[in-house]
Amino acid sequence: MIRRLLLLGEALVMLALASFLIAILSFRRVAALSAGTRSRTPATHAQAHAIAKSVAAWGRRVPWRAVCFQQGLAAQLMLRRRGLAAALHYGAARDDKGLLVAHVWVRSGGTDVIGCEGAERYGLLAVFPPG
Repeated sequence: MIRRLLLLGEALVMLALASFLIAILSFRRVAALSAGTRSRTPATHAQAHAIAKSVAAWGRRVPWRAVCFQQGLAAQLMLRRRGLAAALHYGAARDDKGLLVAHVWVRSGGTDVIGCEGAERYGLLAVFPPG
């Protein structure tokens, strides 16, 4: 129970930090931050699920905009804090009205972390860190 509360607290802090960084920095700077250090150790399914669940729970409740980009960056920061691999994927597609829509999702090695449901419909534009 305590561990879950600590994870929720960390998720709130990281979501606030990610939202703040996205609000004040250019995309290029956020991308550079997201492309930082690279780990080869992937998260376990349990680690990825716990982080995603915590970040998504706050994403639905905070009084500021916290959609896929903010949630993805927060999850990536949380994984990196643990020394785990975290690749933020940025893609785009056309919606049913023909408008361009973007989406962000995070994977750790072969493990889906957050935003991965339906990601296959988006054309991949970039991965941070690259490679």
